[in-house]
Amino acid sequence: MAHKKLKLLYIARFLMEQTDEAHTATVKDIIRYLEQLGIPAERKAIYDDLELLEYFGMDIVRTKTKTYNLYLGSREFELPELKLLVDVVQASPFLTAKKSLQLIEKLEKLTSRPQGAQLRRQVYVINRVKTSNEQLYYHIDGINEAISANRKITFRYFDWDVGGQRRYRHEGRWYLVNPVALCVEKNYYLIAYEEERGYVHYRLDRMSELQVAEQERDALPREFDLAAYVRGIFDMYHGESAMVTLEMDRQLLNAAVDRFGSDAHIRAGEAGRVIVSAEVEVSPTFLSWVMGFGSKMRILSPDSARQALVKLCKETLEQYT
Repeated sequence: MAHKKLKLLYIARFLMEQTDEAHTATVKDIIRYLEQLGIPAERKAIYDDLELLEYFGMDIVRTKTKTYNLYLGSREFELPELKLLVDVVQASPFLTAKKSLQLIEKLEKLTSRPQGAQLRRQVYVINRVKTSNEQLYYHIDGINEAISANRKITFRYFDWDVGGQRRYRHEGRWYLVNPVALCVEKNYYLIAYEEERGYVHYRLDRMSELQVAEQERDALPREFDLAAYVRGIFDMYHGESAMVTLEMDRQLLNAAVDRFGSDAHIRAGEAGRVIVSAEVEVSPTFLSWVMGFGSKMRILSPDSARQALVKLCKETLEQYT
């Protein structure tokens, strides 16, 4: 009797799991499915149940071939959207391989089983470097909870040693900081405020045992511009901020726009080259990025940036001579 009362829910689950535009079912298929669950059903009752589910809001599509076929039409997420979400999950370096698969399995349940199999096949053709810190996923939630509740957080912070083991900073003592925001730049970072050091940032995948503290957050300086702080961190390496002008081959223009965004000023140069100016942190990371393009890109100004690049080139060359 209890199973019979659940008949409507089982029919809804059947339509969600077993049907889509390419995989239709008949009323006879639904009756057979219910019988496997020990629920007897008549054809007329199934039609009544389908009408009730449509009234509830399910998009049940009927097609006519030799028989009447049914499938669930629109869903909360279309298959292309789910494929995009799977790509995002799989490409995220701050998710472990285990957590990525768990999330993808949940995404599969948002479509039919045949279409879910397409999502699973998509997983194996992508190979990304993933974090090994299983706690990171929960750290993100804990930090958001702390910011929402206006609380401090505590955690331990570590570096990797040559043996691949964790080496905790401050002799393993706990950090107590004011969480300000989370940002993503290849990895997840916490922007925090500390009274002695001001604004600092930590990589979430190097945090351990994060907890929301009982203490309320300290008042943050009003003059702090979070957007400017995040823009000023170029791959999390500090350098002197400057308006840098670059000359490059036209084929590198896409790479420059990807790097500097809409803030870049672009004009035509000579001999098929272009001139790009942007405000950047003149850091080793930025200079290495320029070096990576060899003779196809060079710094025109300021001179301090040019000299910094020359110095970096000499230091690098000394490693090999």
